[in-house]
Amino acid sequence: MTALNLTTDLAPRPLARRLWNVARLHAANPFAILVTPLIVLGIIFLANLVVWWVIFTVTTGNTEAVGNASAGLQWSGASMWTFIYMMVVAIQAMNLTFPFALGFGSTRRDFSLGTGLTFVALSAFYALIYTGMAALETATHGWGLNGAMFTAAYFGDVTWWVRLFHVFAAFLFFFSIGTVFGAIYVRYRARGLILFFLVLTLVLIGLVALATLTANWVAVGEFFATLGLTGTYALSLVVSAVAALAGYLVLQRATPQA
Repeated sequence: MTALNLTTDLAPRPLARRLWNVARLHAANPFAILVTPLIVLGIIFLANLVVWWVIFTVTTGNTEAVGNASAGLQWSGASMWTFIYMMVVAIQAMNLTFPFALGFGSTRRDFSLGTGLTFVALSAFYALIYTGMAALETATHGWGLNGAMFTAAYFGDVTWWVRLFHVFAAFLFFFSIGTVFGAIYVRYRARGLILFFLVLTLVLIGLVALATLTANWVAVGEFFATLGLTGTYALSLVVSAVAALAGYLVLQRATPQA
């Protein structure tokens, strides 16, 4: 009986259970990944309502001014805070949660897969919130003030399901980028991260120089114009997948450090 119990205890747990345990570890502090982003997003939204009300009051009766103000508000970056915050969440997950996961017996592979599924779920959750708020914003004509926070230009003037895809892809992009940054820091610490940013900066400068010297900026513009907004968001999924894979590979040899 003892041998049987010991064998049962040592039997490997199903993959789904292992990934679920990693997801639960990320959700151990729901305030950081759910409550804080929603509170801050609500505060930003209320602040924007005040700004929109002031603009609406000042421009009332002046058709040209109303049109200009409405067009300008379409480029509001107020809703971008949550995307940046999620990149920070991903960095913290690598730096803080990774050592705990290994301490609880999780493998690096299980941690990477479980973390990826957690980020996909969070991306879907926030995409639903943004899409719902965008629907309300459209139905109320910018909350009655011609405001635009969840229907900003970079989300596109599209149907709700296309907007849902746009926002989901954007969240997934920031999560994936944060995963790479965090994984590099866990394995190589600050020096590795600084070196990474230096190399990335040089690569970007090289690409800009190449496009400039070969007079290919028009071709670049035409490429993205052909893709369109939805195509560009779809392309970002490729970048997200590459970033997630890079983060996974870096973590395979990472050792948590004090």
